[in-house]
Amino acid sequence: MKQPYPRPTKYKLSVHKSVAGFGLFADQSIPKKKFVIEYWGKIVTDKEAEKIVGKYLFQVENGHTIAGGNRKNIARYINHSCRPNCEATMDGDRVFISSIKNIKPGDELTYNYGKEYFDYHIKPHGCRCVKCTK
Repeated sequence: MKQPYPRPTKYKLSVHKSVAGFGLFADQSIPKKKFVIEYWGKIVTDKEAEKIVGKYLFQVENGHTIAGGNRKNIARYINHSCRPNCEATMDGDRVFISSIKNIKPGDELTYNYGKEYFDYHIKPHGCRCVKCTK
């Protein structure tokens, strides 16, 4: 399937070490309720996604998944948080990450990965988000 051309971000972001491995951080202030970045990659069927080893899979609509493992997709470094500062919204086969709080320079971008992902992947090892580690 085709890969959509990602919508560009107007914010300066960078990848750094975080408590959960690598994370995506704001290099400048990001106001509340603003588009931050698009999670993008090759669109595959859910059946094809089951054969992909690793992470960086984002299930979207109509039996499709975004295989976001491409290193140019820096949105793949956004970690889970039980108290996030961003949210992911879907529009067909596209995923847009927007701020739900004012984000300061140096803040890590996070969103809630959802109950199913949390219960299957995070809960067995313990959540490492800031809310859960303090």
